[in-house]
Amino acid sequence: MSAQMPPTGTPTETSDDRDDLFFIDEAEAAASGDATAQRASWRILVVDDDADVHSTTTFALKNVEMQGRPLEFLHAYSAQEARTLLEREPDIAVLLLDVVMERPDAGLQLVRQIREELGMIELRIILRTGQPGYAPELDAIRGYDINDYRTKSELTRTKLYTAVAAAVRSYQQLRALDASRAGLEQIVTAGAQLMALHGVRDVAQGVLLQAATLLGQQAAGVLCVRESGQGRPDVLHVVAAAGAHAFLEGRELSPQRDPLLAAVAGRTLAARAGLAADGWLSLHFPGKAGRDFAACIPFERGIGDIERRLLDVFASVVAVGLDNVELVTHLNQAAFRDQLTGLPNRTRVVELLDALLAGPQRGAATLALVDLDHFAETNDALGHHFGDLLLVAVGKRLKSQLDPTLDVARIGGDIFCVLGDAGAVQPAAIQALFRVPFHIDGQDVQVSATLGLVRLVEHDGSGADALKDADIALKRAKSQQRAGHFYFSRSMGVEIRERVRMMHALRSGFQRGELFLAYQPQVELASNRAFGAEALLRWRTEDGRLIGPDRFIPIAEYSGLIVDIGEWVLRQALAELVRLRASGHRAFTMSVNVSQVQFRHPQFVDMLRRALELTGAPPEFVELEITESMAMEEPSLLVEKLAQVKRTGVSIAIDDFGTGFSSLSHLQRLQVDRLKIDRTFVTEITGSARGSSIAEMVIQLGRNLGLSVIAEGVEDERQAHILRSLGCPLAQGFLFARPLSPEALLEWLGNQALIEAA
Repeated sequence: MSAQMPPTGTPTETSDDRDDLFFIDEAEAAASGDATAQRASWRILVVDDDADVHSTTTFALKNVEMQGRPLEFLHAYSAQEARTLLEREPDIAVLLLDVVMERPDAGLQLVRQIREELGMIELRIILRTGQPGYAPELDAIRGYDINDYRTKSELTRTKLYTAVAAAVRSYQQLRALDASRAGLEQIVTAGAQLMALHGVRDVAQGVLLQAATLLGQQAAGVLCVRESGQGRPDVLHVVAAAGAHAFLEGRELSPQRDPLLAAVAGRTLAARAGLAADGWLSLHFPGKAGRDFAACIPFERGIGDIERRLLDVFASVVAVGLDNVELVTHLNQAAFRDQLTGLPNRTRVVELLDALLAGPQRGAATLALVDLDHFAETNDALGHHFGDLLLVAVGKRLKSQLDPTLDVARIGGDIFCVLGDAGAVQPAAIQALFRVPFHIDGQDVQVSATLGLVRLVEHDGSGADALKDADIALKRAKSQQRAGHFYFSRSMGVEIRERVRMMHALRSGFQRGELFLAYQPQVELASNRAFGAEALLRWRTEDGRLIGPDRFIPIAEYSGLIVDIGEWVLRQALAELVRLRASGHRAFTMSVNVSQVQFRHPQFVDMLRRALELTGAPPEFVELEITESMAMEEPSLLVEKLAQVKRTGVSIAIDDFGTGFSSLSHLQRLQVDRLKIDRTFVTEITGSARGSSIAEMVIQLGRNLGLSVIAEGVEDERQAHILRSLGCPLAQGFLFARPLSPEALLEWLGNQALIEAA
């Protein structure tokens, strides 16, 4: 009964991360008749509203095998979506569940539904949270049979593997032992009772008692711990003892005191596996930081197959339980305190805000978030230790030099919080504290801060909402740099809510097919002959309202939805190009705008190739438009990306040219084909001689660099005449045609052909 090593391809486990006792092998598990043992993979459901957590988890456990089988991942982004999936897929092994999603208790409510309503007892649940100060109540962890509880920051790849491996093993054994329901109920009861205990000693006593219950005998033996790095690794400490060995509790377990028991415990810890020999049964439980535990229990009779399986599951539960006791204790101690600075943390600030908002003092209170400017650069340049010392120094100065009645907290990263009477929470007074350099590690460091403030008398909502509003004000202050601070206003809240509402409406509208393309013809100025068209994205809602692209495209970019929308636009435009060519317009070019977010996507070039292949559009008649500001960012990366795009055969135009600050030397390096004069300069060319100078400069620049030039926004014949006289060859605008539907475009082209023929 030795410890099973991880299969090939799995992470190497450290001395404090590996799992515990293995009583059975794969053959026995398969022979149990459990349907799960016949599956090709373990199914892991990741539930989190952060897409990065899904990709990070999948990447961390990529190509990992557990118990000889690979992992299969399912994904849900809300508690409701997860419940629907669980109702449809009952054979999921492990649930990696975010605690806080659409509601602060969404995770725990889902756990309750899983256990009480869906009756899924075998499913193993690992809670995760991205908020270090957030800790579920002990009775919640105890009552819902939660396997593990971790903050996301502490889940390294090895620890994530360890937690999932323990959960998978627990799930496997629960399914394999379904016929022994009474024994499983004892294990669940034991786990719940152990979780109800406080402190390692109480849990250790509970382990001996519950093990005795499973084995059908009186509690006896010891549970001891070896703490590595203490200078005497050969000395064991007895945490709990029962029966004839009760006198050993709290003492060192040495060969002189009890040679047989010391030998059993020593072999168990050395092998990191449970043993059964010489009248003793031992169980091994790995702990954190080298704190390995071993339970040694007198046991004379042989161990049956079911007992071995039950003890295996029990050992997994205990290993997690011992870990959770220390974790939950630590979380409870740190629930309201920032560990670095000793200041109150976000959780405590929310409590204080809720109390203020519910009391008579709300009208006199102000909340301020204090964000250190350029702290990341300081951290990178001088090191994380220096950064930590700086944060501690900032916290001390805020606490010691501001009004003592104010509450000062650190709510995360480099953001502090000041809360209290509005007369004392003054931006000028807070920022004045940063005029004096901080003396850190033998050197002076000058730090500035930006503030976002909320007057609670103007706030509607909870304490958590007040923090969100202050964060909105802080972001506005950073973007506008208005005296280093900004107060939240109701109009800002309305603006944010409107953006969120539109984002959801856009996502739904895209799925319902409310987006469509219109095509504006592009013509040769000399002959007014159409040579191509620009595909323009439009949105008409269910009630018939048209939403301007200047409103919804920035939201699509901010939300990332522009990547999917952009791919759809490209395919629609290329398909329309193919239809136009089939109608006889063989020398027709289709121009498609590409968003900065879309262009930066690592799969953009692959997406472009797929669109060309799927539609059959000839790349030499396809043009992609990028903005001038996009063309100027990250020059070296852009040059390579454009080269990849050019290798597909499509051409590149720089849109809105003249509105940015292009470097001519950089422009020469870019593999572009056309410059597009911004409509602003086209409008100005009829105003004065100076108004046409920029347009003339762009035309001349294009001629010198061998680039085609097109003017957009041409609305009257006078503008067209001036552009012709300046030598601009191409144009588009209302003078020639407004954006047209595909049918109207085909009709317009037909009319143009008749005019030319006449």
